[in-house]
Amino acid sequence: MFNRTMRRRTVLAGAMFAALASASPMVLAQGLSGELVILQWQTGTDGQMWKEVEAKFTELNPGVTIREFPPAGTQGDARGGIRTAVLGGEVVDIIINTWPAFRAELVNSGILRPVDDQWKSFGWDSKLSQAWRDLGSIDGTTYGVTYTYGDRSAIWYKTSQLEKAGITPPATWDEFLASFDKLKAAGYPAPVVIPAKYWAHTEWFETLLLRTAGVDFAAELAAHKVPWTDPKVKVALMKYAEMLKAGCCAEPATMLAIEQPYPTLYTSEDSSYLLFGMWTNSALKNDLGLKEGVDYSIFQFPSLGAGFDDTASVDAKELNLTTNGANPAAADAFADFIIGADAANIMAKYGYASPSTAADNSLLGSVQQIATAAVAKAKVQFVLGDLLPGDLVDEYRVQLQKFLQDPSEATVDTVLAAIEAKAATAY
Repeated sequence: MFNRTMRRRTVLAGAMFAALASASPMVLAQGLSGELVILQWQTGTDGQMWKEVEAKFTELNPGVTIREFPPAGTQGDARGGIRTAVLGGEVVDIIINTWPAFRAELVNSGILRPVDDQWKSFGWDSKLSQAWRDLGSIDGTTYGVTYTYGDRSAIWYKTSQLEKAGITPPATWDEFLASFDKLKAAGYPAPVVIPAKYWAHTEWFETLLLRTAGVDFAAELAAHKVPWTDPKVKVALMKYAEMLKAGCCAEPATMLAIEQPYPTLYTSEDSSYLLFGMWTNSALKNDLGLKEGVDYSIFQFPSLGAGFDDTASVDAKELNLTTNGANPAAADAFADFIIGADAANIMAKYGYASPSTAADNSLLGSVQQIATAAVAKAKVQFVLGDLLPGDLVDEYRVQLQKFLQDPSEATVDTVLAAIEAKAATAY
């Protein structure tokens, strides 16, 4: 947690910048200059995309220079590195954030300034719907500007492998489980790759929870309005166990050693299915040079017939503006830029969808088109792990790693009891 001294300092800084925040966009756009510091923790292709986005902004605003500050310890979950950077005294104007629970932590510590005045003065209602504004809000006050989002209930597959096995993308859970033996017979011994070193092993449980209990129950669990020992949570985890017992995957030791699944899935002949974020699209296109919709594609999570098959897990990335940044005018302008056509079209080239009405969705490839269409017609819930408090999410991930090693009913009961014990102290 951030200390009280930091809180007082940042709150005072926020008050100093309040007048600037409420200025008109024309005033903010005139004479932008100085250094804009962005806490940018993404690497690889995502880091390259940000370089291009930033270059376009400075082209439009030649008086501004951008300095990225990457926090230490971004392996796995970047929140720890961001905390270290801010607590270490680093002054930044913008934080790239993807965790609603972390946004709340930053707000409670006085690190973030509201953007409701900017929303009005820049006219962001014309670009982002009320639903996206609500996503970036806490208790009716807006702190986040969402610039991209993803379908986390999409299963990736390598087209050549399914074709060789004579499989069309499974539509039902039973069809999905039955496809494992066909893939093994075709020479793919571990049909599903689960990168369980840090967090990705939780993805299957989270969509299974939506498909067996619905978005409202998942939201209640995230807020700890229902306990982790609720029978509905157990049902979802037992469905996960059903997949493991059907021979979906490699040995637990292998799963627990996998951090980045792309080489495992797309440059080897072992696996066919992957449940992972939409940044996979960018990595496959730009890092591995694969052709979207030809070498790989996606299908939406198979139906379970429990009455909740119209649901999907989603994630989003947003910009948070800080109270202690040295260049609030440039930060406001950059937030406006990130949901404009120039930035949206750059992101589309890298395989990312924008929620902005300024985006040209025809620029998106076939895989992203499938994903955006699925999200548009689904009842959505934000990724569960990103909604949990920091200590709880760590326990949640560790306990599900234990589950992978022994997916028995007894282990399920023990795992859920352990998560509930941590949840009792985390809110």
